[in-house]
Amino acid sequence: MYSTLNFTTCDDSNLSGVDPQRLQELTHRSVKVSIIIALGLMITLGNIAVLLVITSSVAGWSRNSRYFLLSLTAADSAFGLLVMPLNLWVSLLKDYTEGPDALCHVVAFCNATVYSTCMYTLATISLERYIAVFYPLQYSSLMTRKRTLLLIAFAWCFPPCLLSPISFPGGIIEVHFSTASLVCNPAYSTNVGYSLSLTCFIFFPCSIIMTYANLRVWCAAKRQRLKLRKYDCARRNRHNVASRVLVPVMAAYYTCWTPCMAAMIYNAVSGSNVPEWIEFVVVWLPTSNGFLNCIFYFWINRSFRRKFRLVLQRLALTLCPKLANTLGWCSTSKTQFVSGIMDNNNSVHERSSSVSSTCTLLSLA
Repeated sequence: MYSTLNFTTCDDSNLSGVDPQRLQELTHRSVKVSIIIALGLMITLGNIAVLLVITSSVAGWSRNSRYFLLSLTAADSAFGLLVMPLNLWVSLLKDYTEGPDALCHVVAFCNATVYSTCMYTLATISLERYIAVFYPLQYSSLMTRKRTLLLIAFAWCFPPCLLSPISFPGGIIEVHFSTASLVCNPAYSTNVGYSLSLTCFIFFPCSIIMTYANLRVWCAAKRQRLKLRKYDCARRNRHNVASRVLVPVMAAYYTCWTPCMAAMIYNAVSGSNVPEWIEFVVVWLPTSNGFLNCIFYFWINRSFRRKFRLVLQRLALTLCPKLANTLGWCSTSKTQFVSGIMDNNNSVHERSSSVSSTCTLLSLA
């Protein structure tokens, strides 16, 4: 039946001069490119807004926390500034009917490095949060500035070393351009041992660290919340900060990364690819974690939102004073005065605490 269908479509295409299969491929391609561009813009704009805020002090965020969050923002920004432009450029520039080439190996190496760095960075943030919550008195000695920078350096330097074989044409693993996902993908079935070792060194360790650390912090926050309910009935209706932060963080992580890893393992073991649109979704789904991180690690935090409004006011007063006055924002001097008071309060209250909104998990403030 399939061959008959192909025969009839070929006849129709001869009559109309247009190949329906080719037309369908172009339509799918244009939809995919539009989705990729929209996702890239969301990630880039979201992380630019984050950078405008966390380059200065934010209440409840220690210096180490800002280092880790800056690292996460840089890794997430690489999705929109490096991974997406590279793959779109390669897909539009070259004709891949002749198979893979050296450029595709380099692009695949960049893709895998950014993906791995993001996972390692999320794991280090969870580790820092765990130490801050369970070892608050020893935090300063355990998480020194040097150790913080070493953890960040490891998250950025270890993945390129581990993934370097992907960058060499004719190496231990083949790379090809996938018209289904519009990315340069390693053919994991060409080296099953190396492919499975990547999951053992990257995905599974990061997932174990994140799950254990966040689960322990969530349980501790829940116990503390129950104690507060016993002694203060007025706080019964307070928001469960732990569930509001940790549950979405872990849900987004597993939702974005697990399908991609499952497809990778399936391809390595079976040698077959998943259907076209499933491959497109699972390959690009991890990049959406770069945008969701902006929401879960930053926008949920009240201090971050307050600081972001101040940054917007400063920019509006500098670039367009008339618009700022129309919106009813205060003058430059008043904004600087209020900002100065808040920054002073931030420096007084800033201490070695857990990252983002989780710094309030045990106090539920």
